[in-house]
Amino acid sequence: MHDTQTQWWLATLGRTIIWARLRVRDAGTAEVLDSDGNTLGYDSEDTARAALMDAEFSAFDGLDEGDALERGFSLDDIIPPQGDSDDALRPQMVQQLGGRA
Repeated sequence: MHDTQTQWWLATLGRTIIWARLRVRDAGTAEVLDSDGNTLGYDSEDTARAALMDAEFSAFDGLDEGDALERGFSLDDIIPPQGDSDDALRPQMVQQLGGRA
């Protein structure tokens, strides 16, 4: 696991942020932890990225503040899920944004 590259992706639905974690393995295969807590395997990073984009996800590290504001949040207001295991991440994979008056 020490040579695994991790990327966070997100999609928005109203005031809800839906996260997905993309991991690229040494061998070039990839896996996505989805918002339901399922781990989906892919033959390559490109295939996994294409699947995420097809589902209207965007790479979190590729967003700028303007992109975030169009989706209804500020980059300062959100952070990707954090935890030492998939079990710790699962309850954080769907986040509700606070309402603004």
